[in-house]
Amino acid sequence: MQTLRQDISYALRQMRLSPIFTLTAMLTLALGIGATTAIFSLIHTVMLKSLPVADPSTLFRVGAGNDCCVEGGPQDNWGMYSYQLYQRFKDAAPEFDQLAAFQAGRSQFSVRRSGTNQQAKPLRSEFVSGNYFATFGVSAFTGRTLTPADDQQSAPSAAMLSYRAWQQEYGADPRIIGSSFMLDGHPFTIVGITPPGFYGETLRSDPPQLFVPIQQEPLLLGKDSILKETNAWLRVIGRLHSGATIAGLDSRFTSILRQWLVTDFVTTDMKEYLPQIKAMLPKQNIKLISAGSGVGEMREGYADSLRILLSVCCLVLLIACANIANLLLARGAARSSQTSVRLALGASRKRLLRQSLTESVVLSLLGGAAGMLIAYLGVKVIVALAFHSAHFVPIDASPSLPILAFAFGLSLVTGLLFGAVPAWLNSRNNPAEALRGANRSTRDSSAMPQKILVVVQATLSIVLLAGAGLLTRSLQKMEHQDFGFEIDHRVSITVNTPFSSYSSDKLDATYRELQDRLSHIPGVEHAALALYTPFTDNWGEMIVRDGHGTPNVSEDQGSSWDHVSPGYLELMGEHILRGRSITEQDTAATQNIAVVDESFVRKFFKKGEEPIGTHFGLDKVQYSGTFEIVGVVRDANYTDPSGHWKRPLFFVPLAQHVHYNTPMMQMIDDRTHLIQSVVLQLRGSMTGVEPQVRRIFADVDPNLTIISIQTMQEQVANRLDQQRTVAQMTGLFGVLALILAAVGLYGVTAYMVERRTSEIGVRMALGANRISIVRLVLRGAFLQVLIGLMIGIPVSIGCARLIAAQLYQVKGWDPLTLAVAVTALGACALLASIVPALRAASINPVTALRIE
Repeated sequence: MQTLRQDISYALRQMRLSPIFTLTAMLTLALGIGATTAIFSLIHTVMLKSLPVADPSTLFRVGAGNDCCVEGGPQDNWGMYSYQLYQRFKDAAPEFDQLAAFQAGRSQFSVRRSGTNQQAKPLRSEFVSGNYFATFGVSAFTGRTLTPADDQQSAPSAAMLSYRAWQQEYGADPRIIGSSFMLDGHPFTIVGITPPGFYGETLRSDPPQLFVPIQQEPLLLGKDSILKETNAWLRVIGRLHSGATIAGLDSRFTSILRQWLVTDFVTTDMKEYLPQIKAMLPKQNIKLISAGSGVGEMREGYADSLRILLSVCCLVLLIACANIANLLLARGAARSSQTSVRLALGASRKRLLRQSLTESVVLSLLGGAAGMLIAYLGVKVIVALAFHSAHFVPIDASPSLPILAFAFGLSLVTGLLFGAVPAWLNSRNNPAEALRGANRSTRDSSAMPQKILVVVQATLSIVLLAGAGLLTRSLQKMEHQDFGFEIDHRVSITVNTPFSSYSSDKLDATYRELQDRLSHIPGVEHAALALYTPFTDNWGEMIVRDGHGTPNVSEDQGSSWDHVSPGYLELMGEHILRGRSITEQDTAATQNIAVVDESFVRKFFKKGEEPIGTHFGLDKVQYSGTFEIVGVVRDANYTDPSGHWKRPLFFVPLAQHVHYNTPMMQMIDDRTHLIQSVVLQLRGSMTGVEPQVRRIFADVDPNLTIISIQTMQEQVANRLDQQRTVAQMTGLFGVLALILAAVGLYGVTAYMVERRTSEIGVRMALGANRISIVRLVLRGAFLQVLIGLMIGIPVSIGCARLIAAQLYQVKGWDPLTLAVAVTALGACALLASIVPALRAASINPVTALRIE
């Protein structure tokens, strides 16, 4: 310990005597360690951190699937269930102390405090079982939590408000507890406030603001209720009894599921699908998984992007380590005489090696401490970039014990990594040769490790630059692709229509008045209504063609669809290829029609088969004649701007209703007439339009709550937040790597010029001119860069395959991207080496020879 204290004291003294070296090294390390720690902080929060609940290790989720599916039929990966199926699980699982159900998605309700004239506010809400909070061991911040007694249809309507909504929407008013609120026109009593750190069971942007008992779903959704239907809309998490295990529960739940599919799911009007479902039963399985970190919605969505950023940060850290190693090698060469004296006086090589490593570790720990500040700020910046369209993301950027442990361990490893080679080389100095004088050395082997490190830096830099270029080009192609619809001068208004407040006639009249009044706003050229607009949640059902029998449910026979008003297709710039568009003549009294896109025709029609005039329906053979195809539009990307997922799409008139015999199908038709979007086409800017839009909505019906107003460009950009963040952060790290590589090359080139001063003097004395000296220095510098390019370009192409899933219309072998990366590295190499080269060319031969 005494020796260690001496080594640390010596290291600090040497750092104090070399302030420029110390600051440069600490800043370099702080950037590398800070960036890596910031990304790890996000990974820890998103992918590793436990829920802020009691004893998360005893929580288990029934099923692992995260894909939304409200149809409830056979699935590849079960993770959502109907309420009836949840009840069967609950009765058959005594191993669980509690088994809670909660809505897989989120609802949006217009909420207004009773007895006030306040404007209704759209609050994100989630239906939960009465034992939801007891399952997670969560107590109320104030008031009480929901209980099983609240989760009864005969119970007084109760709800629980989130702490954040209580603070931001209602000013932390303590009178909220026990007060009455109107949810879509129905009175509810707020019984409690959730604790500050609780965001629900799923880490996601904009978590629920209101928790409502499941049994109140029929009250709020009215005839559109799915509580008693077979829809899969609930996830299930349970807490095991002390000492209990989940052994055997997988098979027990799977058996219940399979029995339910053939007895309850296949109702009388779906008997034609029974043979297919029976054949698919062996593939229907349920797997219990640990739920200590909750439902992995964000974990699944952001895993690939976070891995890319972490890999990029590690490359930057390696470049930083190589840079510091070069600095230490150069300083070691400058200290060679001092080291030789110490060896000559009896110091052991082991002692010198340990002292050098101690100095490296102390330097890296100080850099790591500075890096924590960069990490703290970096997490905030990354979250702001990745979720700039979200109102709130429950990610805590404060350093936690795991983050501090990671930063300390990373700093320690980094110190050993960049300090090992310089320490070993410095300890191998020949005392006799060093004491004779550095310029009398007959060989300069100390420069070789530095050159190798520069090659490593160049290799890693070209990999980073190429990767950043590919991601940036991919993002540009996504943003400027031909979406198949117009986005300029279009404004999207997201609307919340209460489920149970309207009859069909009243709804149709309200929408007609709304569209007419919006169309007459000065500056608005057209207005149209739609169930949804591009890149928002969409509806999909199985397509059944007239005269083609029962479709195979084991195959993808689905299509997305949209209810739209007349003029919507024209407003969005959809091109009619054949037939006609949706017009005012398509009313509730006329034949139900549909306009389909090219993908729909390719999928459901044979090549050369004419779709115009044919009929199709949804889900069941008896409905196969519901819609007559009257037009075909050009394909438009409504689902995913990254182009990784595309479904066929068809449009049906908002004014037309379908009368189904099946309650479930009727519910779907009724619900899809509740629009979520209004689109305006403007003649100019949006200035002055928004206040008029809000006033018209309030005049037409105050229950129609506006959730957001944004341009179509913003709507598209919001869906590219994740890709933009990865591209921007990778580009930033690429520039940082380029700077570090240039600094490293400058250091090595300057060191080489200093070591070869006498040689350069001799060359100039023998007739070499300044140009030849500059060429000599540049050739040595660019040789290292060239070797790095020869290694780095093939590595870049190979690494591009690892991020292929993140690229859009860009291949790993992209000549333009590689050319830009090579040019950038070459330009930086020229800037880094030209100064030492000019300095070498200005050496006075007489002075150089006098030094010798």
